[in-house]
Amino acid sequence: MTVAAVRRAAARRIGSASPTAALDARIIVAHLLGCVPEQLPLRDEEEAPASLALEAETFAARRAKGEPVARILGEKEFHGLTFDLSPDTLIPRPDTETLVDAALVVVDADTDRDAPVTILDLGTGSGAILIALLTELPNARGAGIDASVGAVKTAAENAARHGVADRARFAVGDWTKGVRERFDLVVANPPYVETSAIPALPVEVREHDPHLALDGGADGMDGIHAILADLDRALAAGGVAFVEIGAGQAAIVGGLAEAHGFRCTFCRDLAGIDRVAVLRRQTETDDNGPHG
Repeated sequence: MTVAAVRRAAARRIGSASPTAALDARIIVAHLLGCVPEQLPLRDEEEAPASLALEAETFAARRAKGEPVARILGEKEFHGLTFDLSPDTLIPRPDTETLVDAALVVVDADTDRDAPVTILDLGTGSGAILIALLTELPNARGAGIDASVGAVKTAAENAARHGVADRARFAVGDWTKGVRERFDLVVANPPYVETSAIPALPVEVREHDPHLALDGGADGMDGIHAILADLDRALAAGGVAFVEIGAGQAAIVGGLAEAHGFRCTFCRDLAGIDRVAVLRRQTETDDNGPHG
């Protein structure tokens, strides 16, 4: 069989289980061949290695049952970097890149990317947010907190993979409890799905993402409440916080932020949804940012 034949067979095996079956098959086969998907057409007429058809069929069968491609491959690209996944971590979403970009915009406006900024990442998961920021900010240091031991282990491994382990530390914790320092930037992607809504999520999410990282309680706000309750203590003077929120939650989050003494603006994702709450103390001006 040729590589193209293996790819087409994998797409047929995935079939109607995925609206992107052809793309899924291309990503799977490219991964098995050790190349990027964009290079695959150049290899279509090659004779496929003996093991390729069997491995591609096995992966395609898993995809046909609803397992996300990133879970099958064990890794996902985020903000130009590839992150290892584990059962304890969410798959990083493109929407969350909005948070990284928003933080970088503030750093660019308030200081510069060479400044010794400190970052606290709450609910760090795979470490994607913190590691992406450390990669862009060469003199920054950060801490990642997560309730899951497995997630903390995966985040530390990802930090080593991307060469920032000497500037990142990770610990198991309950949001900011136990954190004694103050940070210039606080970033968080807390669970924000209402408990009752989880059974209706797509199979890729409800059966393959850790519910600890999805379930935001009865109103989806448990994590956001916990972060806002202690944010003033964790945020340095002039610091800024960035919290990912769910669709339709902006008005509620804005009111909660104001009640806790923060001014709140929002950044929209590529779909035009208010995705990231940007929080500054009401008593501080916008030009009083990290090391500003």
